[in-house]
Amino acid sequence: MHLQRVAAPLGSGSVAASRFDELLRRLGEISDLEHASSLLSWDMETKMPPLGAPARAEQLGTLARIAHELGTAPELGALLEELREVEAGADPESFEASVIRVGRRDYDKKRRVPSELQAEMTRAASLGYRGWLEAREAGDFEIFRPHLERRIALAREYVACYEPYDDPYDVLLEDHEPGMRTADVESVFARLKGELVPLVAGIEDPVDDSCVRGDFPEERQREFSLEVLARWGMDDRAWRLDDTVHPFTSNMSEQDIRLTARFNRDDLMGILSCLHEFGHGLYERQVDERYFRTPLAEGASSSFHESQSRLWENVVGRRLSSWRYFYPRLQELLPGQFGDVALEDFLRALNRVTPGAVRVDADEVTYPLHIVLRFELEREMLAGGLAPADLPEAFDAKLREYLGVEPADVVEGVLQDIHWSDSNFGYFPTYAIGSVIAVQLWERVTSELGDLDADFERGEFGGLSEWLREHVHRWGRAFEPPELLERVVGGPLDAEPYLAYLRGKVEALEPG
Repeated sequence: MHLQRVAAPLGSGSVAASRFDELLRRLGEISDLEHASSLLSWDMETKMPPLGAPARAEQLGTLARIAHELGTAPELGALLEELREVEAGADPESFEASVIRVGRRDYDKKRRVPSELQAEMTRAASLGYRGWLEAREAGDFEIFRPHLERRIALAREYVACYEPYDDPYDVLLEDHEPGMRTADVESVFARLKGELVPLVAGIEDPVDDSCVRGDFPEERQREFSLEVLARWGMDDRAWRLDDTVHPFTSNMSEQDIRLTARFNRDDLMGILSCLHEFGHGLYERQVDERYFRTPLAEGASSSFHESQSRLWENVVGRRLSSWRYFYPRLQELLPGQFGDVALEDFLRALNRVTPGAVRVDADEVTYPLHIVLRFELEREMLAGGLAPADLPEAFDAKLREYLGVEPADVVEGVLQDIHWSDSNFGYFPTYAIGSVIAVQLWERVTSELGDLDADFERGEFGGLSEWLREHVHRWGRAFEPPELLERVVGGPLDAEPYLAYLRGKVEALEPG
């Protein structure tokens, strides 16, 4: 399969080609504004001084309004309508057909939302982020609660723009996972919860993980992380790594990838976080460069994005063959901590399964339950069955029910995540759906390339990244997630390989 920038139906110099060029110009302007907003958001979460928050909220709101006005302009709609025949006559995989198809889908969706509502949601998200930081610093949920209440009110206004719908949550989920419905998530999550709650409760002999908890200088962790990422494909000419409170990845183009991390001196979670964010960054880096400044130039969906981060962090990043290559270097950088620790003991500690309160620190087996409880809570809040004032208690109750743990305080509890501050309702489910997809992809890649462990032991990871580029990354948003998954793995979303993978993780840690 080869992408075509200029398809035969247009004809060089034809009217259709001229109109398509006009479409690219308009879509390019929208893309520029959206990436400018991304840069301001990246700065807000990495470099901006706290008192800059009110002005930044207005700046982001203005850019969101202008981008939305351009994206819903009648002239754009008329142009997309004119080009229907071009789309119909082109190869569905061609550049032209894909741009027109996805551009029309975005236009039809955006035009239902008033530009001022879009701007206000963006402003509230920016202010909500600052309120979340202040609440965390003070350990006081009440500082954040008004922001959450405002976000929920705006989310309901937004959802109302899409009436009628089967479930109000469908509207929010669609923003992150086109083609998926709330009922689909409920079905998968019921299967995960039914299997994992008793599996986790039955773990009686947790692995000793004291070797990965201690005193690990942050600068050494950063140095090691950068060496791993460089081996995986990070290039200083197109990538950078910065510090933040809640790690994330942004891209300004396929040649400007921004990873962020938070290193803690008393554990190695910052390293694993870097591996996670690399998966996001590699996806954006390997989207076909001809998609630049079009709606195609990003991942197919949030779940597909999370499949990449979870694959690199967990399936590759917690693998024995990977650490056979990287562990000697970690021992060199931290000889006092790991010089006398055998690789097998280190790896068992790294893969320990034990319930904890904090999602980003969770092991692979307990992690999905953190996602299930958040999905359930935000659906209740959106429906009005759970008031924001009652969220801390409800959050803690579900942690006790599903994981048998109690957070130390609201920072370790309900304030641990950024997502309810920055408007991302509907995003949480994609973490677990992405984990499911990651294992499906791994099964397919190993069925085609064979056992990759020998490559990993030699520090060779290019075969995996190239396979992902060819089959997933380069297509960007050209296909909706269900179609892309069908094309890549030959079937629909299936939780069973993932559950088998998690059972295998638990069995590998059992004594004797």
